[in-house]
Amino acid sequence: MLDFAIFAVTFLLILVGAVLYLYPASRQASGIPGLTPTDEKDGNLPDIIASSSLHEFLVNLHEKYGPLVSFWFGRRLVVSLGSIDLLKQHINPNRLLDPFETMLKSLLRYQSSLNGDTGESHMRRKLYENGVTKSLQSNFALIQKLSEELLAKWLSLPEAQHVPLCQHMLGFAMKSVTQTAMGNSFEDDREVIRFRRYHDAIWSEIGKGFLDGSLDKNMTRKKLYKDALLEMESTLRKVTKERRGRSFNRHVFIDTLLQGSLSDQQILEDTMIFSLAGCIITANLCTWAVYFLTTSEDVQQNLYKEMEHVLGKGPITHEKIEQLRYCRQVLCETVRTAKLTPIAAQLQELEGRVDQHTIPKETLVLYALGVMLQDSSSWPSPYKFDPERFNEESAMKNLSLLGFSGSQECPELRFAYMVATVLLSVLVRKLYLHPVKGQVMETKYELVTSPKEEAWITVSKRN
Repeated sequence: MLDFAIFAVTFLLILVGAVLYLYPASRQASGIPGLTPTDEKDGNLPDIIASSSLHEFLVNLHEKYGPLVSFWFGRRLVVSLGSIDLLKQHINPNRLLDPFETMLKSLLRYQSSLNGDTGESHMRRKLYENGVTKSLQSNFALIQKLSEELLAKWLSLPEAQHVPLCQHMLGFAMKSVTQTAMGNSFEDDREVIRFRRYHDAIWSEIGKGFLDGSLDKNMTRKKLYKDALLEMESTLRKVTKERRGRSFNRHVFIDTLLQGSLSDQQILEDTMIFSLAGCIITANLCTWAVYFLTTSEDVQQNLYKEMEHVLGKGPITHEKIEQLRYCRQVLCETVRTAKLTPIAAQLQELEGRVDQHTIPKETLVLYALGVMLQDSSSWPSPYKFDPERFNEESAMKNLSLLGFSGSQECPELRFAYMVATVLLSVLVRKLYLHPVKGQVMETKYELVTSPKEEAWITVSKRN
């Protein structure tokens, strides 16, 4: 049995474990460079634990062995791709696994779309994506209002006061997601606070208690988790009942699901997934975007100039978002520099080949996105925050290949891009965003990358 150090392993190990449980992989070694098992039973899991996260383990592995590497998760082979060129080679009809859906549905004991009818899964996914699109269109004014409320809060602070960026962005994201997903009942801050309590209790256990079995050994924690999950599910069922067959002034995510042919359980599952994943991605994209702007006065000023040129003194509109080209570059560079989601996964359902190497059937193939996003062969000066790199069409194509732009981006990220654009249009035109001197920003690599500790900034009013 693994010891308590397993707590250091991130959400992504749970993803790997869930997939390998569903698809027992080949024991066949493929000749791909990499590690032999450190432990007969656990494979290279002790090495991953020692590296603190799967992302950091893969960074070290690719530095040592090159862009194509292998290692062992338990007694099963895993292959990792660490360059965009290899990713292009591997694009094939294999099924792409959504890390959020795979992990969250497995841990919440929901039916995963890894199994079941392909046509039904495609229909359900399309309905999910349409729900995100319609909810953004219908709730655009709401997102702007929430952004204005955050601006007013920051304007009320003394200029020297430190602002807890992570805390405020998570609160902003919670309000944005709950109200666009479930409607008017979450206009009450007490409902949002209650939701956040349940959300935090569920998310914290997803990160630790399931993998090492400690949740089952601690009855107090297990009860808190189960109670939070039951309360959150009860809330979602209540919203479903209230909105079924009725007309409201704002169309929200759950309304689209109700218009489909989904069961109540499927509606519950998809709303839960969007609520959990949408909050985390939106909060961290906004956090990193604002933080990186504090580190570059030039980028902040260029963004301000674009906002003034495109929007003038008026509010942002849905139609004008497409004109905010530099703002989109800032957000794309935020995703790249922060390595917002550092891993993706794909099951090698049929035997395949990459770079003259054979990948056995039923091998889990990891895309080391965090490695690819800072590969100097694809990104000049990869550690520099430079939105202007996306003036080059090749840079945008690379980002699209990695799933962070264009038709490949996940619905939760598309939602986050829109919300972050509205937020920046409100903040940057009224405030200067400043770093806190002496702050050292350390990164925590989980399913979504976040600051390890609170990120502090200060703000001052523009003349």
